[in-house]
Amino acid sequence: MTGTRVLVITGGSRGIGAATARLAASEGWQVVLTYRARADEAEGVVQAITRGGGKALAVQAEACSEADIARVFDRAEAAYGPVTGLVNNAGIDGGPRPLADMTIEELRQVLDTNVLGPMLFSREAVRRMRTDRGGPGGAIVNLGSVAARLGAPGERVHYAASKGAIASFTTGLAKEVAGLGIRVNCVTPGLTVTEMNPPDRIARITPTIPIGRPAEPQELAEVILFTLSPRASYMVGAEILVSGGR
Repeated sequence: MTGTRVLVITGGSRGIGAATARLAASEGWQVVLTYRARADEAEGVVQAITRGGGKALAVQAEACSEADIARVFDRAEAAYGPVTGLVNNAGIDGGPRPLADMTIEELRQVLDTNVLGPMLFSREAVRRMRTDRGGPGGAIVNLGSVAARLGAPGERVHYAASKGAIASFTTGLAKEVAGLGIRVNCVTPGLTVTEMNPPDRIARITPTIPIGRPAEPQELAEVILFTLSPRASYMVGAEILVSGGR
């Protein structure tokens, strides 16, 4: 993988996605971040990057829209050149409640956003990155969750299941495309200070974390950027647990 580094980050308007976008830009990536509805927050991230001398743009996209996903990559290529990195960060937790009380619509929304969305974004990335068809090669980082290991009983079993699927997807896709110049890995956060985790949830779970505190989004961004970088050139199909020991 040579030349300009162009990175697509899904769900880049806040939390881990926004922190990753800012850090990537500071390390020389040209950043394209997607958002679903929060245009003002996405543009705020873009403006912060450009004020710091970086290059970034925001593109509205639905997680499961093939047309939107193709448009994201088209916009990236038109602005900066071929995409060489993808971070599948966008996700929803579906709200805390037991499975017996969930509707099928809630279940489908979580699975569509958290599983089908990353699969479709990855499919587009592979089609454009693969070196056997003239692509530049690249790296894909999927965002998992420690919930997949813990199960999230009583509040988020559907979310946990979706992140378990991402771990399996990472393993299979990594083996499928490693010979095409594309590395695929998974970064798995534990409890992190984001909108997905309100203060009462953070207060309740923090005592179970061996390190004694939740993660900050910047700490996850550092690991994601390492995984994208040439320093991780032999890392294929790895799941990197960043959970404070939980």
